[in-house]
Amino acid sequence: MTPEAVSNAAPTDGLRIAALIVEPLAYRLVAAWAGRHGHRLTLLVTTPGPPHTWLNRDYHDLVGIVPQTQDVLVSTRMRRTVAPTLAALRPDLLVSFTFPHRIPPEVTDVPRLGAVNLHPTPLPRYRGPNPRRMLFDGSATVGATLHRIEAGFDAGAILASRERPFAPESTPEGLRAVWLAVLDETLEAGTRRAIAGERGEPQDEALATYAASFTPEERRLDWSWPAALLRQRATALSLFHPEAEAEIAGHAYAVARVTPLPGPAPAAAPGTVLERDGHRFVVAVGDGVVAVEVAAKTAAANDGGDGPPRGGG
Repeated sequence: MTPEAVSNAAPTDGLRIAALIVEPLAYRLVAAWAGRHGHRLTLLVTTPGPPHTWLNRDYHDLVGIVPQTQDVLVSTRMRRTVAPTLAALRPDLLVSFTFPHRIPPEVTDVPRLGAVNLHPTPLPRYRGPNPRRMLFDGSATVGATLHRIEAGFDAGAILASRERPFAPESTPEGLRAVWLAVLDETLEAGTRRAIAGERGEPQDEALATYAASFTPEERRLDWSWPAALLRQRATALSLFHPEAEAEIAGHAYAVARVTPLPGPAPAAAPGTVLERDGHRFVVAVGDGVVAVEVAAKTAAANDGGDGPPRGGG
């Protein structure tokens, strides 16, 4: 592949973009942004994750959806493989989103307009790998930040930051739509400043917090909790795929969704199954009743392949 010549001017459209991405949703958002402006994704870099961490298989799904004309590099070696490949291609701007590696200067120094990262929280709050912790902690908003990639993790100068409220009763699908809209708006505003050569504003370190991955204990739902808290935690944990866990009628399930139901609290103890229909349970909780949708895989495993029982539990 012969790199095209690069002008010393700073064009406002038609840029060559290098993207560092793992998740398909992130690719679609960045590709849509590039398409709106006539930019070209010269290279998509993805990865199974750093060798010392858990294996991320999302990159398999990503490779499966990109156009056949898209050049893709799958690598865990940022300095040895990614940096020289980018140097040969000479992109104008590097955009990172959902990429799990710390990105070294050998990579970020290559694009003439610099390297930026789209982070799904309003930085400096909730730096780190788990933006859903913001929801888990009870936030009534979702946010996003586009920032320069610098030595500190999620600590670079801010080019754009947005935050938007969502309704407490939002479904996971509705909440994802709001969040994606905020991310898209932030990417649009921040890249405009990056292309114009603006450095952005430093983050206030006094406001910085860290979003750690969920622990096994945090993934477990407790039916003695109030219905609103159960919905909040289940939504945060299972926003993209079921990670919330709970015991129902003596069996362990992966929980996809919890929905508070109207009416007074029943006399039954929290955790009592009042009704079941397939993958949907009605369960007594600390202050009322909730509908619980469980993952089909765990439902089938607990039913022993004989079909779901009906009625009280």
